[in-house]
Amino acid sequence: MAHEEGTRPPGLIASLGLVTRNAIGLLLNRLELAALELAEVRDRLLQLVLVFALAVLLGGFALIYASVTIVYLAWAVIGWLILPIITGVFLLIAIGLIVYARSLLRGGKLSLPATMAELKSDRDMLL
Repeated sequence: MAHEEGTRPPGLIASLGLVTRNAIGLLLNRLELAALELAEVRDRLLQLVLVFALAVLLGGFALIYASVTIVYLAWAVIGWLILPIITGVFLLIAIGLIVYARSLLRGGKLSLPATMAELKSDRDMLL
């Protein structure tokens, strides 16, 4: 049974072209989603850096003034021993802040959850 030229089903080359076009469209869609999420992450990261820089600056000023005050008041009582005591306290505080910052970063605020979910669903669909 012969088909007419206009009603003939698409051949292998035409089908491959459609599949390629759909695959490219899917890839572009995923790239747009990743770009959107990266812009959001960039904004959050910039905000985090600015807040952190301001906190470090102001915290440094407060720390200097508090240290000078404590050394001045304690020097008459314990002398030079106040200096290693203050150093130890500052070291413990710094370690605590580093642990806290790492927990914030592990919270997933800088990840790409929607992009990763879509890529996983694409992989599952293809396999």
